[in-house]
Amino acid sequence: MDGDGGLSLLPRSPNTLISLAGKTAIVSGAARGIGAACARAFAEHGANVVLGDVLEDVCAETARRIAADTGAATLAVRADVSDPEDCAALLDACTDRFGGCDILLNNAGIIVSGSILDAAVEDFDRVLAVNLRGSFLLGRLVARHMVECGTKGSIINMSSTNAVVTIPEQLAYAASKGGVAQMTKAMAMALAPHDIRVNAIGPGTILTDMLEVVIANDEARRTILSRTPMGRIGDPSEVASVAVFLASDYASYITGDTIYPDGGRLSLNYTVPLREEGAGGPGSH
Repeated sequence: MDGDGGLSLLPRSPNTLISLAGKTAIVSGAARGIGAACARAFAEHGANVVLGDVLEDVCAETARRIAADTGAATLAVRADVSDPEDCAALLDACTDRFGGCDILLNNAGIIVSGSILDAAVEDFDRVLAVNLRGSFLLGRLVARHMVECGTKGSIINMSSTNAVVTIPEQLAYAASKGGVAQMTKAMAMALAPHDIRVNAIGPGTILTDMLEVVIANDEARRTILSRTPMGRIGDPSEVASVAVFLASDYASYITGDTIYPDGGRLSLNYTVPLREEGAGGPGSH
């Protein structure tokens, strides 16, 4: 405390204020990108971490590096969250190794491009199977486990700014993330009597492997930055910081909400390129 009785502003280590010691977290889609960053952040703050992903070898290496760097106990499990049996096996591996689950981050997700005019039915179904149904399947299993064990846990679903604003060519992804945002609210209301909190994170443009390919194109990079008031692309660690907060007791009175680490994107009202006059549309001849 400082001399006025307020909080000191002296620098502190990341572990000083928020501790997840004694807790165990499951992170799906944890092999790389945002999932890997969140798994690392949970470990840095003292949690045991179970990393699930279909990329088995990459996931195992990520778990090994996190354990070596942080000293936390980690476990890698191959898991396709669209498969109910894989979800059950992931939770079983967690409880067998660590005795229970206190934190779930439903992060696994895929993107397949396609608008309402050209999206394939198979692609639409596949995106929703992973992004929305997968979060439901794993979320239901973990929620039931927490209720049965009397765990005052935290479930975090990965939504997106695309749940609110959207890109026409990402129809399935936007639909899935909108579903995740609304499912989060329904889950939160059902689990509140059990002292289980459910929230979502809605990242904006974050520097992942997929985005690095996109921003290699200068025009695409400039377009992305033009819709981000902070003028830069976010880092996965900045999403992970939100996940740590929501998993911790610092968020003990927060449930049913979505936090958007988006550099201000959702607050920006910006224009679209105008069509040339006479190019069609209302009033054209």
